[in-house]
Amino acid sequence: MEEDLIKVVVFEHYNLISKIEEVQTVEIGDPNCKLVDPYTVKTDGTLEPFLVDITRDKEIMIGSDKIITIVEPTATLIEKYKDLID
Repeated sequence: MEEDLIKVVVFEHYNLISKIEEVQTVEIGDPNCKLVDPYTVKTDGTLEPFLVDITRDKEIMIGSDKIITIVEPTATLIEKYKDLID
């Protein structure tokens, strides 16, 4: 079974840790990146479900043009994340 691709996704005003999947788009500008179980990485190192105050969705679609970069999370951050999603 394929291992989930867990990454830190860096945006202009926040960072997320999430399982990430690229999806094919039909139209230019359509969302082409699926974030599964996204969590906001707070400045103190804690994790909070992304958009917790407005949705319970576990899968969020976003356009890759909104992403600044995608990086590997630290082992500690992966462990915290997996504890929350398992």
